[in-house]
Amino acid sequence: MALQAGDKAPDIKVPEFKLADQRGKRVVLFFYPKSDTPGCTKEACEFRDASKTFAKRDAVIVGISPDKAAAQEKFATKYSLPFTLVPDPDHTIAEAYGVWKEKSMYGRKYMGIERSTFVVDEKGKIAHVFTKVKPEGHAAQVLEVLA
Repeated sequence: MALQAGDKAPDIKVPEFKLADQRGKRVVLFFYPKSDTPGCTKEACEFRDASKTFAKRDAVIVGISPDKAAAQEKFATKYSLPFTLVPDPDHTIAEAYGVWKEKSMYGRKYMGIERSTFVVDEKGKIAHVFTKVKPEGHAAQVLEVLA
């Protein structure tokens, strides 16, 4: 069953990020398929460009993808991304959030991230869920629910 607003957010405990350490703040978890691809770059850069506004609304931005840490570090450096990127190469976090799904491209089926965003409230509960996200304009959509 898909996570919904009001559900307890599945815990994330990796060296790069611990969700429990963010209690008292809102956390924006955006799941993206692959670092340094056109759509993911667009989405990440929009979050980057709005990062000061997110901070003013007491919200922490965290990007999660199945990339390895080295690929994410390169991506973050290349685009000056001021937020944490969490590697999830074994897709454990994506599975816990229900975003590791069967996808199809050119008739070929494969497993991957369904671009999704979860807003977690100050108490660790999911406040809002965005599924099947379109990268362009998404950061603004998330800011609207944080207003």
